[in-house]
Amino acid sequence: MQGKVEICGVNTSKLPTLTGKETRELLEKAREGDKQAREKLIAGNLRLVLSVVQRFGSRGEAADDLFQVGCVGLIKSIDHFDLSLNVRFSTYAVPMIIGEIRRYLRDNSPVRVSRSLRDNAYKALTAREAFTKEHQREPTVEEIARAIGMKREEVVFALDAISDPISLYEPVYQDGGDAICVMDQVRDTKNTDDSWIEQIAMKQAMSGLSDREKRILALRFYDGRTQMEVAREIGISQAQVSRLEKGVIEKIKKQL
Repeated sequence: MQGKVEICGVNTSKLPTLTGKETRELLEKAREGDKQAREKLIAGNLRLVLSVVQRFGSRGEAADDLFQVGCVGLIKSIDHFDLSLNVRFSTYAVPMIIGEIRRYLRDNSPVRVSRSLRDNAYKALTAREAFTKEHQREPTVEEIARAIGMKREEVVFALDAISDPISLYEPVYQDGGDAICVMDQVRDTKNTDDSWIEQIAMKQAMSGLSDREKRILALRFYDGRTQMEVAREIGISQAQVSRLEKGVIEKIKKQL
């Protein structure tokens, strides 16, 4: 899509722009039923749609399709914008356009989501759109949850389930050199290289122990038994268990 000038037969390099004052005047006329003002308002905000569409350029969808869907969001914004609130039109329109495109991508997503999750997500999206229309801002997850009578976790889970999948190789930042991808920012704090090396070394050290030594370690450090309990289990004295335990630990330390 990058560098594309014509979308849906519209030459994007020649799109008109409107000032804030012009936008408000046209909104007032359109609210009174002036169709010409409404058309001029749509044409004057197509650059806004284009800027939103460019955010979704890496999804593999046709730019023309996304642009058309974005225009639907723009028209909804014009029809529902509240002139009594001291808010810029673009502040209200951008989330509406994004929401319309996300719905389109969700409905055309190859990832299958259960009906119940889709229903919950639809309720959440509808509540978000209604809240945005009334308050001219995006609601928080807690506000959406209260509006539809669901738990916060259920709302988050439902919205996550219908979110668009992102490739691990999706570039998130580039400054002249190599791009930083999503994969570069994904981190597992448990399964690090050091932990893998430690596990391999421990496995090798454990392989040199006898069955009785392995059993003593398992009873002591996995089952949490005392030395007296281990002694009764194996049939030896507590002193022998203590001596064997120390010897095994020293043997493992040397191996590591």
